[in-house]
Amino acid sequence: MKLTLGQEVRFLKKLDTPKKIQDYLDSISFNHEPHGETVRSAYEVLRHNEAHCLEGAFLACAALSLQKRQPTIISLKVLEEDYDHVVAIYKENGYFGAISKTNHLVLGWRDPIYTSIRELALSYFHEYFLLHNGKKTLRGYSRIINLNRFGTTWISSSETLLDIAEAIHDAHHTSIIPKGNEPHIRNATLFERKSASVTRDNT
Repeated sequence: MKLTLGQEVRFLKKLDTPKKIQDYLDSISFNHEPHGETVRSAYEVLRHNEAHCLEGAFLACAALSLQKRQPTIISLKVLEEDYDHVVAIYKENGYFGAISKTNHLVLGWRDPIYTSIRELALSYFHEYFLLHNGKKTLRGYSRIINLNRFGTTWISSSETLLDIAEAIHDAHHTSIIPKGNEPHIRNATLFERKSASVTRDNT
């Protein structure tokens, strides 16, 4: 459902739990950027009814802010041949969970069971691989980034927010593979690769 100007806050207020936010993100199309790179604000996501991971994180954080939660994200850094991922972070009873817009089921929602951001980031490691050869690509995660540091443009701007995307990309990322253990990482099997090839676009 596309919204007109002025309806955004009323709609976001209806997404009053992390689960409802995730349900909404699952219901809209994935933004494959067919006409060039976009970094849309939360309101622009509602107007276009589609999002990629960072845009989905903006939408999730806008809704979380209306719940009096902090608008926080983390960035997951991968090898150059793959694509980084961004998720919105929330807490329930002291435990971290994640809200995620993705075309791949394995990079999606995380229940609030993780005691640290490292634990949560590591939950994405095993299934984060290249489909053509099974190479696992996740290599690092950022500290929690509070979107309030960027003002409010990520909520309502109609401009492409490349500056925010670049700041997130350039943030310090902590390595997740212990020194000397890179050669011991096993590629995903053909069975795992076939299972992971199902996307929301072809379900």
